[in-house]
Amino acid sequence: MANTHDSGDLRCDVLVVGSGGGALTGAYGAAARGLDTLVIEKTEYFGGTTAYSGAGLWLPGNQAQARGGLEDSADLARAYFRAVVGDTTPHALQDAYLDHAGETVAFLEDNAHVRFEYRPFPDYFAAPGRFDAGRAVFPVDLPLPEEPHELLTAVRPPAWAQRLGLPVPEGPLTDGRALIGRLLLALESTGRGRTLRNTALTRLVTEDGRITGAEAVHDGRTRRIRARRGVLLAAGGFEADAELRRSWQGLPGADWTMGAPGGNTGDALRAAVEAGAATALLDQAWWCPSLRFPDGSAAFTLGLHGGIFVDGSGRRFANESLPYDRMGRRMLAAKAGTTPGDPVWWVFDGRFGDEPPGITVVPADRETFTEAGLWHTSDTLDGLAARTGLDPAALDATVRTFNRYAADGTDADFHRGEDPYDLFFAQGQGPNPCLVPIENGPYHAVQIVLGDLGTKGGVRTDTHARVLREDGTPLPGLYAAGNTTASVSGPAYPGPGAPIGSAMVFAHLAAAHLALQQ
Repeated sequence: MANTHDSGDLRCDVLVVGSGGGALTGAYGAAARGLDTLVIEKTEYFGGTTAYSGAGLWLPGNQAQARGGLEDSADLARAYFRAVVGDTTPHALQDAYLDHAGETVAFLEDNAHVRFEYRPFPDYFAAPGRFDAGRAVFPVDLPLPEEPHELLTAVRPPAWAQRLGLPVPEGPLTDGRALIGRLLLALESTGRGRTLRNTALTRLVTEDGRITGAEAVHDGRTRRIRARRGVLLAAGGFEADAELRRSWQGLPGADWTMGAPGGNTGDALRAAVEAGAATALLDQAWWCPSLRFPDGSAAFTLGLHGGIFVDGSGRRFANESLPYDRMGRRMLAAKAGTTPGDPVWWVFDGRFGDEPPGITVVPADRETFTEAGLWHTSDTLDGLAARTGLDPAALDATVRTFNRYAADGTDADFHRGEDPYDLFFAQGQGPNPCLVPIENGPYHAVQIVLGDLGTKGGVRTDTHARVLREDGTPLPGLYAAGNTTASVSGPAYPGPGAPIGSAMVFAHLAAAHLALQQ
């Protein structure tokens, strides 16, 4: 490492804590503006939970959309965002996100290593300004060089490979891994970016009321890092910390998150609060239905194209095709799947074979799940009810009613199949392709619980991504973006890529403001 002093101190202009999409956008933004930038990552891998993601980016009014033939703008998105988010977050903060989204894409694509493309994926709410085909952009796949590249080989493996202990696939980096790889290459190309993995933030350093750096543990040794311009916290949320989740969210633990393992335990949030930061939205997360795994973990599930969800009473309680955060909130409201003792059962029939009818980010092995009591199969619905502990009469009535809706084409209870998002994943053949009857044995029931993609409550920030005190004044030298902050979208999830997209915009704004500091 350059600039290492005999005291053990490290020096830089900007310290970035974390290495997800927001963190690396901020790091590149600072380095591209001529600032000596150091990125520290707690784990052995770059990318955080971003690397697990599909990397849809909700960034309205950008040039990648235009190349894809989509006409969008900050103003079009503003009508939609206001309708969905309302007054739950400051309008000035919302405007900063929307007005600088296109600018962020243009700034990043000025670097030859970064390229995005538009792909359809519907916005999540029926509200004015909605794009039924969606407005998200995605990173273009990143081919790997013939010779291994130190940064790219350190990108976090896909979720399924890491969870199941399988080899990392050969070939180009895709989805979230492509985004992380591209941003790492962009950072490297500036000649002003450095990285340290296996380096855990322990506290922020304050001098004369200003954040001037941090302390972190690297290879068992505490290092002080002096940041002349400031510190950007973009280290994810606290989804992996059971104590904080029980305290702030009333949940039994932290086993069911899709947050990347080894990090996201709220270190940055704790350090900021200790330094005087105000917080908000600590009860919130990016919720999602999740397949419960035999090891006690859970994995994100979306895009249902068959089956129904029933609670402990054997009855449906929501439109199963809802966008995942909205479905997660229905589970919260119904107190269904929120603890191990109140599972939700995903009930479907034999036409789907040994694969649950949806997108399971980490595949389920039927035999293993059956041995663990998380997957039950029977030739009859009564037998399935007996194995799951559901009331057989209630389950039978629920399935009969659903099958009648499938024949009629109308879900009179929850209106499944009436929204463009529902239809985006549909594969059925009847009058309503989202309503596939449950009529061919054997019948299956797989356990579903309330998971998340990360928490979304944290430090309060302003339109420059500066961290705020309780009195609303900024903490000099301290910036934050992503899930370390109280999300600009409040308790809502407006569309695919809002978490990463907003993290990138505010990290971009932080870098621009840091470049103006002396």
